[in-house]
Amino acid sequence: MVILGLNYYFHDSTACILVDGQLIAAIEEERLNRDKHTKRFPEMAIDRCLKMANLTFKDIDHIAVSIKPTHNLGKKLRYALSHPKSLRYFISHEFVHAYRKQKSFWRWYNDAFKSKENGPKVHFIPHHYSHAPGSFFVSPYKEAALLGIDGSGEWATAMMGFGKDNKIQTFGESFFPHSLGSFYEAVTSFCGFITNYDEGKTMGLAPMGDPSVFKKEVEKIVKIDKNGGIHIDLTYFRYQNLKHGKHSHLSPKFIQIFGQPRSAGEPFKKHHMDVAAAFQRVLEDRVLEICEILYQKTKTDYLVISGGVSLNSVMNGRIVRESKFKDIYVMPAAGDNGTAIGAAYYLYNGILKNPRNFVHLNPYVGTSYTNEEIEKTLKACKLNYQYHEDICEEAATLLQNGKIIGWFQGTMEIGPRALGSRSILANPAFPDMKDKINSEVKFREAYRPFAPSAIVEAKDKFFDLEVEAPFMLKVCNVLKDQQHVIPAVTHVDGSARLQTVRKELHPRYYDVIKKLGDKTGVPVVLNTSFNIQGEPVVESPKDAIRCFFSTGLDSLVIGNFVLKKKTAFIESEDFEEKSSLEFNQH
Repeated sequence: MVILGLNYYFHDSTACILVDGQLIAAIEEERLNRDKHTKRFPEMAIDRCLKMANLTFKDIDHIAVSIKPTHNLGKKLRYALSHPKSLRYFISHEFVHAYRKQKSFWRWYNDAFKSKENGPKVHFIPHHYSHAPGSFFVSPYKEAALLGIDGSGEWATAMMGFGKDNKIQTFGESFFPHSLGSFYEAVTSFCGFITNYDEGKTMGLAPMGDPSVFKKEVEKIVKIDKNGGIHIDLTYFRYQNLKHGKHSHLSPKFIQIFGQPRSAGEPFKKHHMDVAAAFQRVLEDRVLEICEILYQKTKTDYLVISGGVSLNSVMNGRIVRESKFKDIYVMPAAGDNGTAIGAAYYLYNGILKNPRNFVHLNPYVGTSYTNEEIEKTLKACKLNYQYHEDICEEAATLLQNGKIIGWFQGTMEIGPRALGSRSILANPAFPDMKDKINSEVKFREAYRPFAPSAIVEAKDKFFDLEVEAPFMLKVCNVLKDQQHVIPAVTHVDGSARLQTVRKELHPRYYDVIKKLGDKTGVPVVLNTSFNIQGEPVVESPKDAIRCFFSTGLDSLVIGNFVLKKKTAFIESEDFEEKSSLEFNQH
């Protein structure tokens, strides 16, 4: 049985292929069309997934789409009728948008399959069932509490439930405008970032502020009822009017209480950081309240959490440390990109009732390139390079010497975090390394932290985390006696967004970290995504080469090949003599 899973309705368009319940390929469209967080229909990703699976359109039996536009339609219409001033925006947001998205899908479908009669059966899966229940079916747990939480999807903003084997039980949902996702989008706008995309920047800014300054006020904004329902005091916001524009999420009351919002490019003021800190802390507290209610309802050991809010790794870290759950599962693409996978598995396991036979613990499900393909590109670009049989030894030596390297190896990961296939790596022992990469390579805000990747055997020596974190989605504390050892990956509050690395999952990435540890005593690397701000993570050798030569990277380690930049440095007397000579010649 071949299932094509699709997400294309909101953002982060993605496609995946399942064959008899096994995830063969999953690719975000942005990696191929180079439009970050793209909303375009994922035609390129579909074609690439089919090619990787050695399949054609004729082989597809079912298509699972991670949206059901008619779901909760009655709730949407009642809201629209009760808010006549927002009716025009509502129609544009809910109906015109839906029409365009469905038109793009059926246009592609008719081109691919020629007719509905001859094509595969299409299943429109409700968005939140593509989140937590879909994630549960690929989790390592036989049973687990379920929590889906985001801005909104078909009017739902959160879902609580319980999964056991192939069965899903729903306890309740919250609906727009009562949304923790929108609550956090508001403070993202307040801090001068782009809502729906830059919430990670807000999370990184929060430790720079003092949450106690505004925490009592922010606590008034959001409450959780005894059943886990979310309730927002909407007098602080305007996002419920569905209007778009600069700071359109914020009401005059919000600005009066919390101060003037920051515009993009302006310096941060103390109140921006304090407000970010308060919103982050209250988000964590309220989700922990929901977790307690879920635990009391389920009395199970594990939690599966999905949706855009589940990418808040600081919040996830507190759930691991402070909730009654032993551990949580957050799939590597836990946002809307992962709903392509979630919809496909909800169909396969939940609707078609096939037994669960796959656990999504391997994020490396994208494209890969052989040494032959890489060398062909290097030659076409007329570049000088060296071949190294032991590429991990060479890379570890570069890192030991303080070089910043582009690391392009193996099969591309899925999700917003680089996990050792398309990464920029550096030695975290150099105190100035964070500032150097932010300014010379990533071209981003100086306060933003970088994540550590550590071999799993070294986790307990450096980090206060009892469980593993293979997808870099659980923030923990760096042990106090190790913070000075790895300063470049220790945030201002002593925390780190750790990735634990197992040899069997990514042997080459594991080896380079271990070899660095053999040389320095610290088997930890600084790991950030192989891209610059505003661009998607690199996908192809050509993408990697372009990023290498347009940034301050020192070396590119791609397959078994190494490219190095020569530092241009001319003594002043030599420069003057050379300039005079050239002038006279001309």
